[in-house]
Amino acid sequence: VMMKSLTIVRHAKSSLEPHGLSARERPLNKRGEREAPIMARRVAEAGIRPSQIISSPAVRAWSTAKIFARELGYPAEFLQREDGLYLASLDNLLDVVATQDASFNHLMLFGHNPGLTDFVNYLVPGLTSNLPTSGVVSVNLETEDWMLYDRPPVELALHEYPKKPQ
Repeated sequence: VMMKSLTIVRHAKSSLEPHGLSARERPLNKRGEREAPIMARRVAEAGIRPSQIISSPAVRAWSTAKIFARELGYPAEFLQREDGLYLASLDNLLDVVATQDASFNHLMLFGHNPGLTDFVNYLVPGLTSNLPTSGVVSVNLETEDWMLYDRPPVELALHEYPKKPQ
């Protein structure tokens, strides 16, 4: 059986003070800048190595993706911005994932709530009432492509977030 891995990451904590910036442009705050590398290192220690990273274009997601790429040794120039991930619903997320090339065996995506919490609960029912900022869920999927509409068999590989007891 073919296996694929999907790692879902909510952007790190961002500044709530827009200072004239649009919501898309809100930067990470100090807590986000501190937590994202810690979470990225936990992901690296778990042996997670994405073959493709796609991110919402929002600054808070893109900044988080760049931090994770650096910690995981993933080339920054291969990071992909995907407009469809910005504030995406579960259906939007499934559609974005479905368009990814089947040759990628491990997809990592960076986005936003409430869609990401809905997505992780779609994959692992009842997993969490909230995927917190810098939270990560990684699953192994029995599938040959990225069409997840029929919810293939799933194994939870990692569920990490900054306040989780170590």
